[in-house]
Amino acid sequence: MKTLVKLEITRSLRNKKFMFFSVIYPPVLYVIIAGRDTAGNMPGLPVDLKLYYMVAMAAFGAMTAVLMGNSERIAKERETGWVRQLRLTALPGRGYVTAKIASAATVSLPSILLVLLTGATVMDVRLAAWQWGAVALCSWAGSFVFAALGVAIGYLATGDAVRPITMLCYFGLAFTGGLWLPMSSLPDWVRAIGEWMPTYAYTGLGRAVEVGEAPHLADAGLLLGYLVLFAAVAAWLYRKDTRKA
Repeated sequence: MKTLVKLEITRSLRNKKFMFFSVIYPPVLYVIIAGRDTAGNMPGLPVDLKLYYMVAMAAFGAMTAVLMGNSERIAKERETGWVRQLRLTALPGRGYVTAKIASAATVSLPSILLVLLTGATVMDVRLAAWQWGAVALCSWAGSFVFAALGVAIGYLATGDAVRPITMLCYFGLAFTGGLWLPMSSLPDWVRAIGEWMPTYAYTGLGRAVEVGEAPHLADAGLLLGYLVLFAAVAAWLYRKDTRKA
């Protein structure tokens, strides 16, 4: 499993398209959306927009790395027979799923760190040392949830259908979770749905740290529930795919 994790990380880092959209694009988008001169709070926001979008864009970059990359790569591996070859090795099914989740979450870290670095150097964000570390840790740990979702989609969809299905999930979760616009500016029905979305809980971890609080148990519990659900679905789909082979 360690060998597979190393292989997956190396493959991702060699992919120039992946490096742009998951590592470089999020901090650029952060600067464009928040703007260097942005100050003050929007109604209903406990932090100013620089802090709000720093966490949101770190989550956006991590989601791009673990969700988009995982789902499309797995669907292609199934079509080319690579997964069938792995089944002939000593690697168990749970090891394959775990390796995919772990490798995807590992390559999300550069994007998270670059967004935080942009916040500190370009956007003039000021936090205590422990807050920087806690925001980075929360953003990284939460990405495991979407890595598991990426694995599940990769086994659910065919190579032709995987991209539109992933994009629907990707943009739907980003919008309803408040990554693009603060929840306070969205319609009531979107807020009612969004509060139960993993993206809302994901960014909620970092926002709590930014105001000097510990991550809220409700957000952590919701993310843990989604992680168990997505991982269980991914494992079930893997076993189902194995029986078809």
